[in-house]
Amino acid sequence: MTRTDTGRRYELDWLRSIAFALLILYHIGMYYVADWGWHIKSEQTFTGLQDLMILTNPWRMSLLFLLAGMALSLVLPRISRLKLLGLRSTRLLIPLLFTMFVVVVPQVYYEALSQQLIQPGYLQFWWQYVNPVTDLLPDHHSPIGLLTWNHAWFIPYLWCYSLLVLLFYPLLNVVSQARWVQQLKGRYALALVFGLMFCAWWMLKADFPSTHALVDDWYNHAKYFLVFIAGFLLARQDLWWQQLVANRRLWLVIALCCYCLIIAERNDVFDYYSGPTKSETLHNMLFGSVLVINHWVWLLAILGYAGAYLAKTNNQLLRYCNDAVLPWYILHQTLIILFAAWLKPLAIPAVAEFPLLLALTVAACWLGYELIRRVSLLRWCFGLGKARQTIQNSTSSESLSEAGAVR
Repeated sequence: MTRTDTGRRYELDWLRSIAFALLILYHIGMYYVADWGWHIKSEQTFTGLQDLMILTNPWRMSLLFLLAGMALSLVLPRISRLKLLGLRSTRLLIPLLFTMFVVVVPQVYYEALSQQLIQPGYLQFWWQYVNPVTDLLPDHHSPIGLLTWNHAWFIPYLWCYSLLVLLFYPLLNVVSQARWVQQLKGRYALALVFGLMFCAWWMLKADFPSTHALVDDWYNHAKYFLVFIAGFLLARQDLWWQQLVANRRLWLVIALCCYCLIIAERNDVFDYYSGPTKSETLHNMLFGSVLVINHWVWLLAILGYAGAYLAKTNNQLLRYCNDAVLPWYILHQTLIILFAAWLKPLAIPAVAEFPLLLALTVAACWLGYELIRRVSLLRWCFGLGKARQTIQNSTSSESLSEAGAVR
């Protein structure tokens, strides 16, 4: 992965946009997949869809944290930590609050409506939703009542991880420039992160299932913060970059093998391992190792192929995506749920409903962004900052996974 003449790493821009595009497909899949809970569910669900969604499920959010760590690492030498904290806080916390009070409300409303927990009446529900002492839906309360960030949980996690890195940047900077780190071969660095991830899985996974509630999500914190730090350090090691690209085919082969093993285990291909003479501890260690390797090698393969083919690709589409990614991310899940609730009574076969739901969601995200970028107040609410005079001059920088230009 080499930098362009302008100093910008376009492959990171492309990957960020592609990763968020995958979220749209994944969340539409959540509407149809059987046995996985979501806000609303289709009457037509498919068990086999789980195997397809597991292809990206283990690493899709980790990729975003990895890219965010890399972006922060690359921009820190060029801007003060205090200014960077202000930029990141403005571009993340304001959209988070707007999302919680406005954008995700239909998600909670239609979820409760589909479970027959409330009566129709959106405005009455919204008033109770923003009331921290409401007695509506007491079983769904958090310490702040019904307020929730739902799919936008990535934003507060990213802000907290960024804050920690900014606080401890002098130490991280020393580590990243240490001679032993510079000379550390890629395979030893991989062994280190694999080992740390396995320890997190072994010690925390069972006791701290995923909540996305920030305060009690310790396994996710161990996983995502490790990925964030790995991205921070990776961005500064040119030798590791070169090895990533050179070994991209190897990473992909290993990733596909791990995916096949995971699907085989889920479909009881290895049932004989659970016999009375087989060690459950050994089985768990083997399975955990496969999960950890699968998680990391997909990230390595994606970075490697992006570095090989996208590093010098810059066009109008990429510039549009860089600015649009945060508004699209904020809007997409609410739009999916709105359109799904509208289409559900029509009983359209899933083979026709899925592409229709996808087309409606993409079209509404596009229209929403076109409105947002033209209204100053909405730009502020969605973290876009001041309007640029021309798209050519756009740094496309203070977006969801970075507080400054990716350079």
